[in-house]
Amino acid sequence: MDLVIIERWGIETMDTRELFARLIQCEAGGEGDNGMRAVASVVMNRVRTRTGEYGRYNTIRDVIYQQGQFNCARTVLGGEPNYQNVYNMNPSQEHYDIAQWAIDGGRLANLWQALWF
Repeated sequence: MDLVIIERWGIETMDTRELFARLIQCEAGGEGDNGMRAVASVVMNRVRTRTGEYGRYNTIRDVIYQQGQFNCARTVLGGEPNYQNVYNMNPSQEHYDIAQWAIDGGRLANLWQALWF
């Protein structure tokens, strides 16, 4: 199966919270609670900003799939398959809880408005 087809399938069918939990696991699953919360904080800060480079990305899905931002949102990197991607993740309740925490307005104190981590 073509990797682009897999990516296309995932975009259309995965709900936003599931996608967000998978991104958190993929980007920072080995970084502990604060590392995962940092990723979640930055994603939501980008969703909420209305100016600058990120001002036009107003949904979690838009932020995750913004070109060149998260390698975990890509199935191909540099012409090679990228197997560490959101489609190959199996998030635990912890990842869902952190995603929901951020959706509900939670942020790490030192990343309240940060757009990068």
